Amino acid sequence: MTKSERKRALRGRAGRMKGGRGSGRASTGNVRLWGRHAVEAALLNPDRVHRKLWATREGVESLDGELPQDFPIEYADTPDLDRLVARDAPHQGLVLECATLEDRLLDEVLDEADGRPLVFLDQVTDPHNVGAIMRSAAAFDAAAIVTQDRHAPPESGTVAKSASGALESVPWVRVVNLARALEDAARAGYWRIGLAGEAEAVLAEAMPAGPVALVLGAEGPGMRANISGHCDALARLPITDRIESLNVSNAAAIALYAIASRSGA
Repeated sequence: MTKSERKRALRGRAGRMKGGRGSGRASTGNVRLWGRHAVEAALLNPDRVHRKLWATREGVESLDGELPQDFPIEYADTPDLDRLVARDAPHQGLVLECATLEDRLLDEVLDEADGRPLVFLDQVTDPHNVGAIMRSAAAFDAAAIVTQDRHAPPESGTVAKSASGALESVPWVRVVNLARALEDAARAGYWRIGLAGEAEAVLAEAMPAGPVALVLGAEGPGMRANISGHCDALARLPITDRIESLNVSNAAAIALYAIASRSGA
């Protein structure tokens, strides 16, 4: 079936949105994703259990790739979709309800990492930042991001939209004890580098030849003392004194690029 034929078939199967109103929340155990990249990546992820797609006709036309056969779609107008998501969420005419992703275990990720970098986030709670870091992790082939169960945002439409599809491809490991997880990474051969603005060494000086676990703290307080104490080295990015610091997602992107550049040298 060609792309145009598939879209005609989808239009034929789709119903109209009943009532045109929603709570803005997904049912228990589910999550609502919005925006073309986030929705498209979730639809193409075989590990997702999909529930329902609400969409404008223009939103469906924007999708690429194959959608599951007989997928339940309800067509809706933009104001109706606005009520299904967070206020002012840029849904681009697409809102998907699906089950949350299954938990990933750190041991499992370490077995599959093959030396690719890991990203540990210490109490980074802003979902926009976590999503943006996940996007950079996908761009620079990181094996996973690791956060605590607590003091980290849940899987959400905001994280998925900021990740621009990377939520579906970058494993997100949630652990009870981040310090213990760093110890597990060290035993697996990772050199743990914590980014800290007060560090004496710049990142290039602290970089090892082997696998790197990059550790970043929340904006403002930075890493907690216990977490920085579990790093093999602390390093800073060589920014000028014209600015005090970088956003944590920008810092992650620069550091991951530096790791990737070193690996490819």
